[in-house]
This record gives sequence, structure tokens and C-alpha cells, in this order.
Amino acid sequence: MAAGMIDVHFHLIPQFYRDAVYEAGRGPAIGRYPDWSEELALELMDKHGIALAITSIAQPGVGFMSDEKAADFSRRCNDYAAELIAQHPQRFGCFGLLPMHDMKAAVAEARYCLETLRFHGISLFASYGQKFLGDAAFEPLMEFLHECAAVVHIHPGLHPSSRSLDLPWPGFMIEYPFDTTRAAVNLLFSGALERFPNIRFILSHAGGTLPYLAWRLSVAPMIDKRLKQRSRAEIFARLKTFWYDNALASGPESMGTLLRIADKSRILFGSDWPFCNDAVVAEEVKDFTAPGFLAPNTMQMIARENAAKLFPQRC
Repeated sequence: MAAGMIDVHFHLIPQFYRDAVYEAGRGPAIGRYPDWSEELALELMDKHGIALAITSIAQPGVGFMSDEKAADFSRRCNDYAAELIAQHPQRFGCFGLLPMHDMKAAVAEARYCLETLRFHGISLFASYGQKFLGDAAFEPLMEFLHECAAVVHIHPGLHPSSRSLDLPWPGFMIEYPFDTTRAAVNLLFSGALERFPNIRFILSHAGGTLPYLAWRLSVAPMIDKRLKQRSRAEIFARLKTFWYDNALASGPESMGTLLRIADKSRILFGSDWPFCNDAVVAEEVKDFTAPGFLAPNTMQMIARENAAKLFPQRC
């Protein structure tokens, strides 16, 4: 087991949040929320060697609420996380939740999270309605986050187009990775990465299918002249500017591909607890720390050192 791991993909599910989602007739991709409490979280962390967990609210965020209520409910969730951190300052951090129905409200809450609550960063979903990150609609928020040199953890959700598919499989199995991939490609090819270079974007789940599609993306401008003409080397270099967590992608089958396109100093440990239950977290840690898989120094970088450098004042 790697020592003192920092988990950047660790979910927060307050009871009041769970109740509000159910009351609205919504829920997570797995149907019902798993049990969550600070006691269960700390027990899981101690069992698996996680020294610090940076929490975030999972799907559906506050997108299920009316515009009038979303901002207040985001604030309630963020204040709850701040209280948890105050009780356990060495064990928890947070990526703040934003009301994305209105960019003025989103910027105001981002400012509160970063400047007042001193959170580690901001949590954004890969898409909101039909729009993916990188769309011009989100430019005011991106400009603020760029000015702050903020860390932004990107989590997938179930895009509206996925809901109409005639497939019986839960969204987290394949639709979530596609959502992340679409956002990453949109950020890359829209020029958002160049416009907002100070934002440190963390892609969940090893970037979805991005590592597998990297070669295809690199030659896309050669095929379609409507795309901005970038060299293959430029596209591969842009992929290395992303940070990646290895939640649900911690074994050689996924990590082996990720390590071919990512800078190893920008890969972070993530568990996705409690949606990944204790048994799955055990498999993640076992595969990630398996003898002979990663060099010990690389494993320790991913387990702790990379995150400690990304958040030097908070880790």
C-alpha cells in the first residue's frame, strides 16, 4: 500500500442532499445513493491508507432544482463541506459545487468557495444540458477560474442524449466515460485550453476514453480541414496539460494506456467512494499498488506527491 494517499475523487452525500434529490424524483446512475457519513468515510480512508480525501457532490449536482433555488442549495452544500473540513482539517478537503444555470451566480459561488472557504478547487460536470465544457456559454466562469489559477475537477454525468439510447446498462458503465471524453475534446479543439491556461483541469476516470482515442484525435485535422490545423505533436502536448485521476481505472489495462499520453506527474489517485464500495476500492488499491506494475517512485507520485504539489498550501 502506498503511504498517506490523497484521494481527489471522493464523494460527499449529505442526508439533506439525498432527500432533496429523491423528492425531485431523481437519483444517481446506480439507482439509489449508497450509505454516507463522516464515520463511514473515515473508516474507509483508514482501512485503505487514504490520508486526505477531497470531496465533491456527484450527479445531479443542483441541476435538478429550479434556478431560484439552485444557488442557495449550492451554498448549503458548500457550507456543509466546510463544516466537515473544520471538524477534520487534516482529513478532508473539497471541490466546491456551483449553480451553473447562471454565470453570474456561478462566479459568485466560485469566489465564495475559493476565497472565503479556501477549498482546494471547483467541481464541474462535463456537460450541462446539451452543452459541454469549452462552450462559449461558460466563458465568464472560465475567465474567473483562469484569473484564480483554480483547480477544476471534471466529473461526468448522464448527458440527455444518453437517456434515449436503447441500452439497458447503467450510465456509469459506458456513458459517463463518453461524457468526460466529449468535454475534454471540446476543451481541446475549441481552444479553451489555450485561452485559459491557468486552469488546472482534472479529468475523472483516466480521462474517459481519451487515452484510447488520442492517436485518432492527433490525425483528425489531417482528415477534416474545418478543424483548426494543429500538428500531431501539438495535440499530444495539449493532452499532457490535463491532470487525470485514476478512479475506476487503476489497473494496467487502463493505466497502461493513460501513461502513454499523460504526464506521470499529473496523474492522481481517486477512489470514487462511496459509489465505488469498499470491495471496489480494495480492488483499485490492490491493482494500483501491485508489485511490478508501477515503479515505486511513480506509484508514490500518483498516490500522494502529485496532489501535494498541486495543492501545496492544503496538503
